[in-house]
Amino acid sequence: MSLKNLIPSIVLISGLLLLTGLSSCNQSGSNNKGPDGDTLKGKITLSGAFALYPLAVKWAEEFQKLHPNVTVNVSAGGAGKGMTDALSKMVDLGMYSKSVSPEEQAKGAWWIAVAKDAVLPTVNAHNPVLADLKKKGLTRQKFYDIFISGSIKTWGQAIGNNSKVEMQAFTRSDACGAADMWAKYLNGKKQEDLLGLGVNGDPGVADAVRRTPEGVGYNNLGFIYEMSTRKIYAGLDVIPIDLNENGMIDPDENFYGNMDMVMKAINDGKYPSPPARDLYFVSGGKPSNNLVKLFLNWILADGQKYVNEAGYVTIKPAQIVTELQKLD
Repeated sequence: MSLKNLIPSIVLISGLLLLTGLSSCNQSGSNNKGPDGDTLKGKITLSGAFALYPLAVKWAEEFQKLHPNVTVNVSAGGAGKGMTDALSKMVDLGMYSKSVSPEEQAKGAWWIAVAKDAVLPTVNAHNPVLADLKKKGLTRQKFYDIFISGSIKTWGQAIGNNSKVEMQAFTRSDACGAADMWAKYLNGKKQEDLLGLGVNGDPGVADAVRRTPEGVGYNNLGFIYEMSTRKIYAGLDVIPIDLNENGMIDPDENFYGNMDMVMKAINDGKYPSPPARDLYFVSGGKPSNNLVKLFLNWILADGQKYVNEAGYVTIKPAQIVTELQKLD
């Protein structure tokens, strides 16, 4: 089926869910009419992955504009916290940035994909071998030897010159999807296999790399590129991945100049997956709260128009149809 033909299906499923949810809310008697006749009233709570936090905040703001009597509270803390809070029902939805494991499924985890992004290797903008890094990039094996085996200890070893500057790797100290995806890219490893000085949160790693000329780390897109300019934050840069391992960054591998270039590379499948990945909302069982279901429905239908603006990649129309059916 073509993408054009899928659009009516998305609209139809979205509309049916919306009508069902609104009818149920009206019948409950707990949702009084707000400004301009809006009937929705209540509170939705989210916690979890830093990767999804900026987009979740944007969705919360826009949903609350449509429904002034609804409050959507969003807090970060890492994917691990999001899953724990969701399974314990401390929040309505956990923000999750890696695949839901069989163990989590056995505990009752329910999940729905809402967007895509990627983890990129980050470096200080004043790195002593930055020019060579931008020209040659690093292969997956080189990143493996930095973050897993530890056999690369200087920037000269990494890039193949005589630099004796010792490298300082940074990794995440909190259970998170970014570390999980970066480790999985490095030959199927796990977060606990990653070497480096542990730092809490995506902002923490970005700040540590920004303050350390010899530093190297990894970050989600939203903590590398500034939303309004779409350019890399001052003090940071991205290490290009030498995907074909020919010792240089070819034109079709050079897509890190701004956020939109990277997003296109992710959407086109040029950037490897992992560390490109789906982002999810999770809960302890399928949501039964109509307000939460309406929020998720809106995210997959109307809310996708904010995804690119916030620095993420939209999921494809066919997948949107599949995810919407999970709410039925």
